[in-house]
Amino acid sequence: MNGNRRSKYPLFPAPSLPRLLLLALFFLAGVILGQVLAGRVPAETGTELNRYLEDYVQLNGQTGRSATAALSAVVIYFRYPLLAFLLGFASIGVVLLPCVTVAYGFFLSFSVCCFTAAFGPDGVLLALAVFGLRCAVTLPCYFLLAVPSWGTSAALAAVSFGKGRRCAPVTYGRACWLRLGLSAAVLLAGVCVDLLLSPALLGMMLERIL
Repeated sequence: MNGNRRSKYPLFPAPSLPRLLLLALFFLAGVILGQVLAGRVPAETGTELNRYLEDYVQLNGQTGRSATAALSAVVIYFRYPLLAFLLGFASIGVVLLPCVTVAYGFFLSFSVCCFTAAFGPDGVLLALAVFGLRCAVTLPCYFLLAVPSWGTSAALAAVSFGKGRRCAPVTYGRACWLRLGLSAAVLLAGVCVDLLLSPALLGMMLERIL
């Protein structure tokens, strides 16, 4: 009885490990693709990135806690996890979720590689200041939502294209909303910490590098 109560509302359904591994491989493929394409970025990008970061720090020093900055941080933190959650309600998610996962890995890797190419070894620290907290918060939330969503979207696709065959009904249940609520709470906490710490941390890194 106790064991049944503990597993009544699992955060991950039972057959989730293969989907988690596959999505992780898609993410890794995006990371590798980002590294490959970042190597073709022109050398002039370093000067442009330098100027952009200086403007960014100056702007955030003035409006780092403004409504615009807060809205931008919310969008940055929530876009991939929320998209992963919503795709679980559509059969097309069975195709789009791997694509979104590849895109997530690609843009993250490409951005980090651009920092490294522009600033050398110090670019790693700079990228850590910009993306470190964000990745630590958004990546677990993304996979927490994407793995079950891929399963439900696959079930919806089976129902849609089953050609009359009997398919089990697609249910979401309490665990689905529990995952969303937990992820939203963690993401909002990350946004608050990011707004408070990131501009100052990035400013310190730029002073050291520039």
